[in-house]
Amino acid sequence: MNPSAQSRRTQPACPGAALSDAIADELRRYDDHLHDVRGLAASTRRNHCRIVGLLLQKKFAGGVIDMARLHAADVQRFIARQLGDSPSHSAAAQVATALRSYLRYRTICGDSVAGLSAVISSPVQWNLAVLPRALKPDEVQRLLAALPYGRKPRRGYAIVRCALDMGLRAGEIANLSIDDIDWREGTVTLKGTKSRRRDVLPLPMTTGQALADYLQHERPATPSRAIFLCRRDSRDVPVTTYAIQNVIRRACQRAGLPGTGSHVLRHTLACRLVENGGSLKEVADVLRHRSLETSRIYAKLDTPNLADVALPWPGSES
Repeated sequence: MNPSAQSRRTQPACPGAALSDAIADELRRYDDHLHDVRGLAASTRRNHCRIVGLLLQKKFAGGVIDMARLHAADVQRFIARQLGDSPSHSAAAQVATALRSYLRYRTICGDSVAGLSAVISSPVQWNLAVLPRALKPDEVQRLLAALPYGRKPRRGYAIVRCALDMGLRAGEIANLSIDDIDWREGTVTLKGTKSRRRDVLPLPMTTGQALADYLQHERPATPSRAIFLCRRDSRDVPVTTYAIQNVIRRACQRAGLPGTGSHVLRHTLACRLVENGGSLKEVADVLRHRSLETSRIYAKLDTPNLADVALPWPGSES
């Protein structure tokens, strides 16, 4: 791996715990596997390493990692401690996914861990049971009316427009480069996305104007090609995914929309497309879903077409 690529890698972390050298080395190797073999995004790798680090710290703190000493009861107790008395589906799914991923990695390393994997159960959730959360038109107006604000108002406004108008993920916004924008053609090229594809999207006029205003009047003069920057240790460096999420979250709080994040703005774009007559294929293309199945949830929002195919209620005249 070249030095520039290595510098972009997110180091695994286990917050709140001092890791032994053995565990830190193990997490680095696991993170390499997630990056090089699985191709997972930095945020996903970081979350997997955090959960696995907690398990390893509990069982092997200060000693050598020996998977033969890790028993099914250890895994069960760890899961119970992590989830508490009333676990959410999201938290349970994250723990189960991370542990299964790590055990698959240990299988590749030559360990026999089938008995451990067998005790990790997935939380039950009906497929497509929940409607995607999205902002209503009046809430969108409240959000835009609350912008710009703060020490870097143009930057925050441009970030929100990227999520709201183009459905970009927080990580995709953080990775935007000046070289990714073709102003003449009105397009944005996304590289290193969640699906590991190179996607070219149209640049909406409102988004382009917000980006141009930020680049011309607020972005510091720097050799960096990253669009969105922050000041750190007297240097201008590219923002992180977490910073993008914070900008959007604070903007939503200012607009009186607590609990709203970048993914809600992505859902808002998809819902707007469906309400304006867009097909699921168009939604999948805009959101860059690898499978049309991922976009099926938005079919539940197409009320007029659902009414046309609805069966009559048993016993009714129609």
